[in-house]
Amino acid sequence: MARNKYPEVTVERILDVSQRLFLEKGYDNTTIQDIVDELGGLTKGAVYHHFKSKEEIMDAVSDRMFFENNPFEAVRERTGLNGLEKLREVIRINQADTARTSLTAQAIPITKNPRVLVSMIDANRRILTPYFLELIEEGNRDGSLHTAYAKEIAELLPLLTSLWLLPSVFPATKEEMKRKFYFLGDMLEKMGIPLFDDILDVIDAFFEQIPDQK
Repeated sequence: MARNKYPEVTVERILDVSQRLFLEKGYDNTTIQDIVDELGGLTKGAVYHHFKSKEEIMDAVSDRMFFENNPFEAVRERTGLNGLEKLREVIRINQADTARTSLTAQAIPITKNPRVLVSMIDANRRILTPYFLELIEEGNRDGSLHTAYAKEIAELLPLLTSLWLLPSVFPATKEEMKRKFYFLGDMLEKMGIPLFDDILDVIDAFFEQIPDQK
C-alpha cells in the first residue's frame, strides 16, 4: 500500500468526522466502525495508525476545539478589561461554546483511562498554566487582583480542574461537584482572586449538562 503523502489531512478528516458523530450521536454511542464508515476510503487500520483508541480521538477532538476557540487568546487584546475581568470572560467564553462543553461533559468517563488522564493533566499544565499566569500577573499590575501567589495559583488551577474536580477520579454527584467549585471560589477569593463572584450562573449551567457520576 502506498504511504499517505498527507498524513495531517488524514488526521483532520478523522477528527472532523469524529467530532460530528460525537456531537450527533454522543461519544458512548459512536464506535470506531461508525467513524470508519463515515470516512469513506479509509480502513480501520488507517484510523488506528493515527489513534490508538476512541479515547485518544476524543482527546484530540477536544484539544482542537479548544485551540479553534481559545478563550485566553480571545481576551488577550481586549484593553477595556482588567485582569480579573479577563479571567471571568475566559470562563464565560468557554461555557458559551456549547459544542465543546457538551463534549467536555461526555468526556468525563474516559478520564478513568490512566493514559488519557495523564495526557490531559500534562496538556493542561503545559498549555493552561502560562495563560492563567499571564492574566493573574496582569490583574496584580492593574489592581484588580491582589495575590502574592500568582505562579502557584496558575499551576494549581489546571491541576484542580483536571484531577480533583473530576468525578471519574473523585466520585461525586452534581451537587457535590458544585460544592467543590464553591469551595474553590472561596479559596481563591481569600488568596486575592474573586474569580467566581459574577459567574456562578455560568458554572451552574455547566453542571446541568453533567450526568450524575455516583
